[in-house]
Amino acid sequence: MTNELRPLIAGNWKMNGLNTSIVEFEAMLAGASKVSAKADLMVCPPATLIAAFASEAKKATGTLSIGGQDCHPKPSGAHTGDISAEMLADAGATAVIVGHSERRTDHGESDATVRQKAEAAWRAGLTAIVCIGETQAQRDGGQTLAICGAQLEGSLPAGCRADNLVVAYEPVWAIGTGRTPTVENVKEVHDFIRSVLIDRFNIEGAGIRLLYGGSVKPSNAAELMAVTNVNGALVGGASLKASDFLAIAAGCP
Repeated sequence: MTNELRPLIAGNWKMNGLNTSIVEFEAMLAGASKVSAKADLMVCPPATLIAAFASEAKKATGTLSIGGQDCHPKPSGAHTGDISAEMLADAGATAVIVGHSERRTDHGESDATVRQKAEAAWRAGLTAIVCIGETQAQRDGGQTLAICGAQLEGSLPAGCRADNLVVAYEPVWAIGTGRTPTVENVKEVHDFIRSVLIDRFNIEGAGIRLLYGGSVKPSNAAELMAVTNVNGALVGGASLKASDFLAIAAGCP
């Protein structure tokens, strides 16, 4: 499987966005129809904006889905400050990012925790976007494929399918730094991920979309999206502006 899968361009807004950000989101909705032939679009705003964004998306003619940025493994309970996958779905989300390196680092999330969160996403009817990626020290040490393989093994539950899982490869050293791996680096890792998925999940592994993330912007999107087994992008800072986000989608083959 190469790039025959329909691309997904997902924007991770991280801890950015207030009620006034609805204006930028509306601009994304307005432009979505122009790029809908090329890719599926998703925006993952902070939890405070999910319901409002989902409501606006329902009223729009352009197709743009909403995702969350994290979820708790349990559906409810005494977990102050946490949000369950069921709550995200109730607010209008259709997917949730789990295992982002910032969660793994800032909150000490293990592969086992990420796997539990992916299972929670499925329980609530959401697609799990599972993130993996190596640090600069790990890349320098020649451990990239070993690290990514271990994260895939520990973070992905049994039963992964093309309709319930997206895998995002985000080299930690490229997130928000302006640095990106070479095309050859990206191809090597994405081809490796694809082989791991096929080995473990057979035909379903061939249909799971693989996103690249890490300083994706309009100027490098087309080159990255043309790489074998890159089926879209998980976009950080560039997803905060409608013009940049839509330009990245326009760069899909």
